Amino acid sequence: MTVKIGIAGIAGRMGRLLAEEAAAAGASLSGGIDAPGTTLPNDAGAFADIAALAAASDVILEFTHASAIASHAAAMAGTGKAWLIGTTGLSAADEAAVAEAAKHIAVMYAPNYSPGVVLAMALAERMAAALPAALYDAEIVEMHHRQKVDAPSGSAVGLGRAVARGRGVKLEEVTESGRDGHTGARKTGAIGFAALRGGQIVGEHTLSFTSATEQISLTHRAFDRRAFANGAIRAALWVAGRKPGLYDMTDVLDMR
Repeated sequence: MTVKIGIAGIAGRMGRLLAEEAAAAGASLSGGIDAPGTTLPNDAGAFADIAALAAASDVILEFTHASAIASHAAAMAGTGKAWLIGTTGLSAADEAAVAEAAKHIAVMYAPNYSPGVVLAMALAERMAAALPAALYDAEIVEMHHRQKVDAPSGSAVGLGRAVARGRGVKLEEVTESGRDGHTGARKTGAIGFAALRGGQIVGEHTLSFTSATEQISLTHRAFDRRAFANGAIRAALWVAGRKPGLYDMTDVLDMR
């Protein structure tokens, strides 16, 4: 049976790519929603809101803004349809709303849908477990296009969470981000973040573990947003029709 895909944020750069990749994968585009007054792609049906779009779809792909997540979570919970979230910059309250929706519907939530980034995060966790925090300083540097509104990026945070899991700590308790001025010496066990913005760079992430005697770095560079769009469509086809729960790309790639 052909999977019907609806896209929240369909007029954006990612939204348009998702529509193309959905067609290439043999899925059916039911339509989309975007900000009022936005021109949707010619072949996309317009819907009043996310609930109406869900009624005509098997799975909704969300690439909008963090400010929309809480209200969309409440709306999606009652639809019985799967929901894939690609929006980044979610707050703790937003993530709690997502988790609540996952009690009622299948929710796919990942900081990045590129298989390469997912594998990098898995490697990051293993590296963190093997390299003691007392000896190896973990730093994450990311760079994106100048239009990106959240920092550090969702993928950088995902890498940080992987390092924290490997070390058995909570990321929010060891984060050092945006150092400026007389900050004092680096704290042992900290996970550092630096966010760079410029031009039209799709996405670059480097995680480095540095000791007094060596450095090991893990880098992922995205050359085309289609890497994310391809992965998101793959995940959407996987999550459509699943039982309620909170899933991520490790489920899609069978890495658990």
